[in-house]
Amino acid sequence: MNGARWLAQALVAEGVDTLFGYPGGAIMPFYDALHDTPQLRHVLPRHEQGAAFAANGYARASGRVGVCVATSGPGASNLVTGIADAMLDSVPMVIVTGQVPTTLMGTDAFQELDVFGMTLPMVKHSFIARRVEDLPMIVGEAFRLARSGRPGPVLIDLPKDVQNADAAHLPAHVPLATDAPEPPRDASLHAALALIAQAQRPVIYGGGGIALGDAVAAFRTFVDATQIPTVLTLKGLGALPTQHPLNLGMLGMHGSRAANVAVQEADLLIVVGARFDDRATGKLAEFAPHARIVHVDLDACEIGKLRHADAGVRGDIVTALTRLTLPCAAHLHGRNGVARKAWRAQCKQRAQQHAARYDAPGEGVYAPALLKRLSELAPGAVVACDVGQHQMWVAQHWRMQHPRQHLTSGALGAMGFGLPAALGAQVARRDAQVICVSGDGSIMMNLQELATLRRYQLPVKIVLLDNQALGMVRQWQELFFDKRYSEVDLSDNPDFAAVAAAFGIQSLHVNRADHVEAALQALLAADGPALLHVAIDTAANVWPLVPPNRNNAQMLDAACADADAAAPARTATEMPHALPA
Repeated sequence: MNGARWLAQALVAEGVDTLFGYPGGAIMPFYDALHDTPQLRHVLPRHEQGAAFAANGYARASGRVGVCVATSGPGASNLVTGIADAMLDSVPMVIVTGQVPTTLMGTDAFQELDVFGMTLPMVKHSFIARRVEDLPMIVGEAFRLARSGRPGPVLIDLPKDVQNADAAHLPAHVPLATDAPEPPRDASLHAALALIAQAQRPVIYGGGGIALGDAVAAFRTFVDATQIPTVLTLKGLGALPTQHPLNLGMLGMHGSRAANVAVQEADLLIVVGARFDDRATGKLAEFAPHARIVHVDLDACEIGKLRHADAGVRGDIVTALTRLTLPCAAHLHGRNGVARKAWRAQCKQRAQQHAARYDAPGEGVYAPALLKRLSELAPGAVVACDVGQHQMWVAQHWRMQHPRQHLTSGALGAMGFGLPAALGAQVARRDAQVICVSGDGSIMMNLQELATLRRYQLPVKIVLLDNQALGMVRQWQELFFDKRYSEVDLSDNPDFAAVAAAFGIQSLHVNRADHVEAALQALLAADGPALLHVAIDTAANVWPLVPPNRNNAQMLDAACADADAAAPARTATEMPHALPA
């Protein structure tokens, strides 16, 4: 029993059943220990970044802690983007990295990197095991921290000599209890109720914290009981089903007009598990200018960080919503009942008036229509997105039923996320339909994971929207940089069908709107992994769009853009410059 074998058994005790990792010299004792631990299934992606994103997708889809493993040096540094994504989107992960022996640390030894210091800003906590006796405390604390409070990644850096050290004297690992979230204080709930009672034009603004706090059921009960129009962030999509009559859609830069205008006109925002992200608020100084704020969140750091909270309700979201539901519902027919009824009717009318249309002219494939139809054909599917125009089209047009159906790199916006996240989700939920929606730019960043799909016969279905460009950057250059296109041309893309075939994955191709239905049916019916290559117009843009340094009511759509194109050209100095990072 050495340190590596003790760690493998401790992972089993923590309920871990799957690891995503890539071996190397400094982590080799742990990989040897896997021979004696059949309870741990190891999935070998073809790049460490793929391992981190796969563990990330596993955790998002299941709600469990995702675990990834890599060796020292480049193995650890290749995990960094996936770790940062987990931190910014509050995904519970434990990362184990091999390290050179303690006697060589600090000597610039082969494949030595200070992974502890390198990841310090992007983890909840980091540990270096300098003695084998440190392992029981470190492993227990790592999993407790990853799960507790606002979830996130925790790093364990494991020197090779600690892995090889005698661990026969260590006790068997006993998992630590996850910290129970604090209930909200009575005074904060009373303050929130007072504001809600006074409101005539309230809007509920839900975010990713709803799913993180297992508060989906409580949130839906609150919305139904209060009958308050609701908007959702990118990470909050699915907290209320897309077709729910009170769901006005996503707010923000590419949100729905109904959602954005409702927020701008509201006299009260009930913010639940959201953080006033810049992509949601637009120009913060002009965001919801008439609204007082009730902010419900587990993380005290978020309350008042970007927008003053007139009532800050810090604590467990389920408890807060449960205690607010009946008193708030009592105001449904109170003194402001007539005004609220008119407000609801106005919001619903605006949502119908500005509902997306799918009757695009021409013979080419209209991506929003394809994605909407795919979500109807696979209503229970988990969809993992990459980053770019296709990500926004999924957010706008996919029929979401639950937040854990929607895996997307929100705060970091990491291209290359979609394919490995999808394979991680498929491992976590073997019987689920998992779909990866990617673009021709994003897919190339972790294309090697097609080999992983093939090796493990994971039946992930890939929809590759190919516009032969870095579409979101091209759109911004078109609209805000006088069409001065710079390094966005991908017209030399490979034959993606041939690439899929080289990996042993079947592929289909569609480039006509009247062939979409048959192509989608064939994709979903395919046995095992499959790729649908979809050729779309290079000039296709995501609408609507809030321009930089504008408030959310100042949205552009295709008609606005056409009118602007007909106007006299503006110089670059007259355009509002901002990158779509």
